[in-house]
Amino acid sequence: MEQDEIYLIDLWRTLFREWKWFAAVLIVTLACTYAFTHLVKRQWEATAWILIGQVGQVPSGQDQKTEPLQRVLERLQLVPFQNDVLKGIGLSPDSPEAQLYRGSLKLDPLPYAGPLIRLSVRAHSPQQARQFATATVVELHAVHQHFDEVPLKLARARLDEIQADLQSALADRSRLLQILAPENKGDAASKSLASVSLASKDEEIRKLQEARSDLIDRLSPTYTYETSLPWPVYVPDRQAFPNPALMWGIGLLLGIVLGLFAATTRSVARRQA
Repeated sequence: MEQDEIYLIDLWRTLFREWKWFAAVLIVTLACTYAFTHLVKRQWEATAWILIGQVGQVPSGQDQKTEPLQRVLERLQLVPFQNDVLKGIGLSPDSPEAQLYRGSLKLDPLPYAGPLIRLSVRAHSPQQARQFATATVVELHAVHQHFDEVPLKLARARLDEIQADLQSALADRSRLLQILAPENKGDAASKSLASVSLASKDEEIRKLQEARSDLIDRLSPTYTYETSLPWPVYVPDRQAFPNPALMWGIGLLLGIVLGLFAATTRSVARRQA
């Protein structure tokens, strides 16, 4: 403990003697920090949450989602997909903005929340950051919309088929009810056969109505929806880079360390001389 105290006292004495070197290095470091925070291009970060679309009426055993979560994550990181996003907003794939878009794109899967994908991307302005995030979702929506065309077409065709069968069954039941009407003077055998057919027809109508109701529910917005943004894209008012408070803190700490090193080195050189 005594040796440590002596060492600290010696260090303080060295700093006191070579305070000019310490101050000079500290000032230079803070000046570099000031120049860096004012000359470097600023970046803003946009955050978007992507809800993967689904089709409620699909074959048994098939995933209702338009595309599995992991495959969506891989697609968003494909260079051709990112190039299509950039071309959609009028940027060259080789531009500095495009490089920042690719380098800053981060994806955070949320499998138990939809599933959702939290996307963050940076740009040199808040407007462009929001544009990057929105354009990414728009391009993904276009791809998924193409995937959903066939399942939706088949589901709607099935609904039309059920509607036609139900209308035909209702017409047959009306005809059987007319045969069984008291004012109808038909023979007993015809009425007995009509009674048996009516019970079967009622069961058929019930099943068709259940199938129609189930299919309508599955095609409703609750179970069938497109890939979209459940919430608006969020861009904070403050820039993401450089962070002034963080940069000045690092600059001050680095300046103190370098200043102590410079003062100690100068003291050792003076003693050797």
